[in-house]
Amino acid sequence: MTRRNVIVGMGAVGLGMSLGFGDEGKKPQDKYILIKNASVFDGHNQLSGLQDVLIKNNKIQQVAQGLKSPEGANIIDAKGKFLMPGLTDVHWHTMLAAASFDAYNLPDDGLLVALAVKEAKATVLRGFTTVRDMAGGVFGVKKAIDKKIITGPRIFPSGAFISQTAGHGDMRPINDAPNFYGGSQVPMEKHGDFVIADGVDEVLTAVRWQLKKGASQIKIGAGGGVISEFDPMDSLQFTPEEMRAAVAAASSWGTYVCAHVYSDAGINRAVDAGIKSIEHGQLATEKTIKKMADKGAWLSTQAFENNKYFPESDDEKFPKGKILNGKWRKVLEYAVKNKCNYAFGTDLLFSSFQASGQNYMLYLFSEVLGALDALRMATSGNAKLLALSGERNPYIDGQIGVIKPGAWADLVLVDGNVLKDFKLIYDYDNRFNLIIKDGDIIKNTIV
Repeated sequence: MTRRNVIVGMGAVGLGMSLGFGDEGKKPQDKYILIKNASVFDGHNQLSGLQDVLIKNNKIQQVAQGLKSPEGANIIDAKGKFLMPGLTDVHWHTMLAAASFDAYNLPDDGLLVALAVKEAKATVLRGFTTVRDMAGGVFGVKKAIDKKIITGPRIFPSGAFISQTAGHGDMRPINDAPNFYGGSQVPMEKHGDFVIADGVDEVLTAVRWQLKKGASQIKIGAGGGVISEFDPMDSLQFTPEEMRAAVAAASSWGTYVCAHVYSDAGINRAVDAGIKSIEHGQLATEKTIKKMADKGAWLSTQAFENNKYFPESDDEKFPKGKILNGKWRKVLEYAVKNKCNYAFGTDLLFSSFQASGQNYMLYLFSEVLGALDALRMATSGNAKLLALSGERNPYIDGQIGVIKPGAWADLVLVDGNVLKDFKLIYDYDNRFNLIIKDGDIIKNTIV
């Protein structure tokens, strides 16, 4: 039996045909896809018996047994295979996942954007149909995806990472002066990936600037980082007053602030200031995780440990990262024990090979949580964190991470039951037979 691989094009011709251009005055016809005989995981649990799922345009219309096919529907027989919602990654970097620092040292942004476009399609082909972008000038790429000019995941953009001088987002050479002393922006600032802000007034301006661009949430640096050269890992970044200013500005727009931070002291400062999403948090104590639970904050941690996909595990290249290796397991156990909200993200950077470890990083979470809770986390669980953006949610008209009527038609059909063998998650090339994003068939190898 010959395997076929169909990737739907998203070029201008396909878009024009789907919208009925050249057929003026006529409403575009509804498009239906009927997936029959699927073993459905709805984002919460596996439904009993084989189910049919009817998609109308870009949303799920019905989930039931024995559905009748609308006229002209594209009928796909799942043959009992495992159908799940598209996966989500709430700590992704669309512009940085595949691009090295060298991509910024060119006369223009052409290579940077080309790499991001290529990796955006690869992200969906790994089954990740939604990402929360945690720093990057991604707004143009997001619009191109939403308009179906290119293929990529839904993006919840943060815009530029907001950092203090000498913070995790300060990528300037050590001899470059700060803003106050006449310093100039480096390429990553000019592109909108980072912005430096010192003092309450500058923080307010930086936050409002990202919201003006269309940020769905805000990200600041509250502590030292691994790849940044000059800030110690234990350094506390932004004063409580600066943090509260960021929270106030975001709250005025109905959304929330995320904070990059590893240290226990930094996490406490951030949570006390009203920050709702702790990005990383691997060095938190159980007492701090309990405090986060009491305040309704989220632990958005990543499986940082020595493996080929995690670049910061290279002790010689990134010596500051050594202290983090494997610590995510204990802090995740604290979160489960103390009923603290937790979410899945990867934070893979700077090469397409590293980015290809996205699914493996999710598999590592299953070693701590088990298959069911790991899959819930990467679907309906992450969706609850995304919903904190309120009216700034760019996809508020539908639900993400679930298979139910009214949800966005973002689906992955797997050859094999993920809940019985979670390793199928990272054999996506061979085992993900059907990928649908926003009602479009991106991949189909069903024969």
